[in-house]
Amino acid sequence: MELQFPNALLIHNPNAGNGGNARRRTIDEARKFLAQHGIEADLAETTGPGHATEIAQAATRQGRSLVIACGGDGTLNEVVNGLATAQNGHRVPLALLPGGTANILAKELDLPWDIPRAAQRLLNAEIREIALGLAKPLEQPEKARYFLSVSGCGPDGMIVYSVDLGLKARVGILAYWWQGAREVLRYTFPRFRVRTGDRQLEATLVVVGRTKNYGGPFKITDQADLFEDQFEVMALTTQSGLRYLSYLPTLWMGNLRKEEDVHFWKAETLVCESLDANPVYAQVDGEPLARLPVEFSIVPRALKLLVPREKVKGTAAISLKT
Repeated sequence: MELQFPNALLIHNPNAGNGGNARRRTIDEARKFLAQHGIEADLAETTGPGHATEIAQAATRQGRSLVIACGGDGTLNEVVNGLATAQNGHRVPLALLPGGTANILAKELDLPWDIPRAAQRLLNAEIREIALGLAKPLEQPEKARYFLSVSGCGPDGMIVYSVDLGLKARVGILAYWWQGAREVLRYTFPRFRVRTGDRQLEATLVVVGRTKNYGGPFKITDQADLFEDQFEVMALTTQSGLRYLSYLPTLWMGNLRKEEDVHFWKAETLVCESLDANPVYAQVDGEPLARLPVEFSIVPRALKLLVPREKVKGTAAISLKT
């Protein structure tokens, strides 16, 4: 039986992934299709950074039955932060139509990049309660942000902070690859301390994963599970840029776990903190967060997510009354 959402809202970032008017036409096609099957979604377009969070917060106040995010990972992160921080007790489920530079959640849920086809998948879906990650800068706690997919500290944080936004608008994810190549040549790979439970080590990169997919074609935390209340953490300890480059073929082949100086473990909380005055930056879902120290923690049952039935793994469905 198809779910019915008579008062849904579709939040669209028209600037994500150079969508423009062509994407608007596909969104209109998807909205018409959804309306024919009981999902009637008004359209709200973002106008700048942070606007998607404001729209999502308003959706909770308005008692919307569903929020559909159409954009990349940054747009999705803003929407998640708007829904997860709702103050009125009304928790609005989230669905995704991919439409940005990178779409980690779309890969995780096996959603097609074609928006009308992805809309069809929403008809055969169930609502799941999932945990979110929370990244809190300990010296600037007001900047704490939820993340749905992946966070990290070290060179990936520096790449996110340094990427040319104009270049990103023109060439998409290739802008991150270009910036990554530049950072390998000039980044000093300072070590920082990672503390979690009784484990402590010094690393130059930490990836905190809620999803198997990381970015582009790569999977790093490939034993992470969106439906579990924990992270998978990956840490690299080398300070050699050439060593980092040597990991790319093994990462491509899925053999990173066999490499030297690579550590994996599961955790519910961890703290990353600098060892000296060298700044180390953190990112969440591909967006800049702050300098270390940063605490990462799991927040159980923080979000309701519309998940295609074939991707559901051993969690009970939530009955929804509309």
